[in-house]
Amino acid sequence: MPATERTATVPAAVSDSLKPFGPLRLINRFATLGTEFFTRLPPQPLPAPYLVGFSADAARLLGWSPDAARDPEFLATFAGNTPLAGGDPLASVYSGHQFGVWAGQLGDGRALLLGESDGPGGRWEIQLKGGGLTPYSRMGDGRAVLRSSIREFLGSEAMFHLGVPTTRALCVVGSDAPVRRETIETAAVVTRLSPSFIRFGHFEHFWAGDKYEALRQLADFTIDHHYPHCRDAANANPYLALLSAVCDATAELVAHWQAVGFCHGVMNTDNMSILGLTIDYGPFGFLDGFNAHHICNHSDTQGRYAYQAQPNVAYWNLFCLAQALLPLFGEGEAAIEQAKSVLPVFTTRFAEEIDLRMRAKLGLRESHADDEALINHLFKLMHEGRVDFTHFFRTLATLRIDNPDADAPLRDMFIDRPGFDAWAVDYRARLRHEASTDAKRAIAMRLVNPKYILRNHLAEIAIRRANEKDFSEVETLLKVLSHPYDEQPEFERYAELPPDWAAQLEVSCSS
Repeated sequence: MPATERTATVPAAVSDSLKPFGPLRLINRFATLGTEFFTRLPPQPLPAPYLVGFSADAARLLGWSPDAARDPEFLATFAGNTPLAGGDPLASVYSGHQFGVWAGQLGDGRALLLGESDGPGGRWEIQLKGGGLTPYSRMGDGRAVLRSSIREFLGSEAMFHLGVPTTRALCVVGSDAPVRRETIETAAVVTRLSPSFIRFGHFEHFWAGDKYEALRQLADFTIDHHYPHCRDAANANPYLALLSAVCDATAELVAHWQAVGFCHGVMNTDNMSILGLTIDYGPFGFLDGFNAHHICNHSDTQGRYAYQAQPNVAYWNLFCLAQALLPLFGEGEAAIEQAKSVLPVFTTRFAEEIDLRMRAKLGLRESHADDEALINHLFKLMHEGRVDFTHFFRTLATLRIDNPDADAPLRDMFIDRPGFDAWAVDYRARLRHEASTDAKRAIAMRLVNPKYILRNHLAEIAIRRANEKDFSEVETLLKVLSHPYDEQPEFERYAELPPDWAAQLEVSCSS
C-alpha cells in the first residue's frame, strides 16, 4: 500500500476544527514537473449553475463544514466560474491502450486539476471533470453530462464507504446548458478528489515518445510523493520497487472489486491509477444476478472488461506499465528479465487477497485446502441460477449450522435447489471444522457483505428525478450508501431486488 492513505478518513482533530467554505492552503506539486507534462488553462464557465449533490464527508477532508455548499462562492467555484484562490488549473497529457489497442496521445480532455489542498485532512488534488475544452479533448466538447456526473458522484462515495480504494467526489454542479451525446442532455461538473490522478498512461506517454528523461522525472515524482519506501537501501533499483508496489496495490484493488461484485467497465491503461485507486467512473456497475461473464459497458462488444476478466486485464495493464518503465530498469535482456520477475507480485497478491475476502464473505476464519473448491462450487451454482450477488451473501449470514430446515430463504434463490442443498452440507461441515458459532459468524459476515449497493436502477431513478430538478433522491442515496453494512429499516426498499425494467438499462462510454 502506498504511503498516501488510499481510503482516508478524517482525524478527530480535523472534525473539531471544520470551517465553512473558504480559502484553502493550495499547492500544485504536479505543476512542478514542467509544461511537457500539462497545459495550463482555466475552466470554461458553466451558465446558470445549480447544486445537484454534495458530500459533506468529502468536504471534511478539505477542512470544510457540512454547510460549506451553502456559500454562493462554493457553487461558482465548482462550476468553474470563479477561480479557486491559489489554484493553478491545468490539464495533463497522457497516452494509453484502449480496449487493448494503442490509442496514442490522450490526456485530460475535460478534466482540470485546480490544485492540491495541503490542509488538516491531508493532501488531496482537486479536479473538475466536465470543465470544458482542453488541448486533449480530441473530437470531444470537454463537457460531462448530468447523467454520468451523478453516477460518478454516487459511485465514488459508495465505493469509499464499502472500503474500496477510490477517488472521492465532493459535489456535482449542473446547468441547463445543452450537451449533445446520443441525444441532447444537460451539462454538469463533478469535483473529484484524489491523492494523485497519475495513471499508467502518463508513463506510457513518455515511453512511447522516447522521452526517457521525462519518464524518469515522472517516476521520481511518483516515488518521492507517494511511494517513498521504494528508495529504501534494500531496493537496488527504485523503479523496479515502484512497479512492484503498483502491482501490489492493483492486486488489492481488483480483489476488492471482485469481492463486492463491482465491474469497472473500461479498464483502459489510461483509466488505471498508479496508486491502486478506483478512478474514472464511466460505464461501471455492480452485479445483480450473478453472471461471471457480465459486461456492464454496452460499448464493450467483445466483453474484454467482463467481471471475471478484470483480474487478467489488470495484469495485462501492469505488463504495459512494466514495458513503459523498462528504460529505467537498465538495458537489454537483463532489464526485461527484471520486469518479468516483478509482475508475478500481482498474481501472488491477488490470489492471497481474493482468498482472504471470499473466506470472509463466507464467514470462514481459517484457511483450508478445500476452500477453493467450496467457493468455486458456490459460484457455479450462482452463475447457473443468476442468483443475486449482494442479496445472497447478506442472507447467508442467517444460515444456522444445526438447522437445515431453515434454509428456505437461501435455497429459494437457486434454480438448482438440490445443488444448493449439497453445497450447504459441505459448507456446514466446513463451519463445524473450525467450531464456528452462528451469532459471531453472522456479525462478522455482515461487516463484509453489504446490504446496500448502488444498483443501476437506483442510480437511474435519481437521474430521472434530477432531470426534473428534484435532487432529493441523490441526497437520499448518498445517505443510504454511506452506511452500506448497516441495517437501515427506514430505507429497506433500497436493498430490494431490482425491478424487471432494470434489466433493460444500459450504460456506455458516452458521458
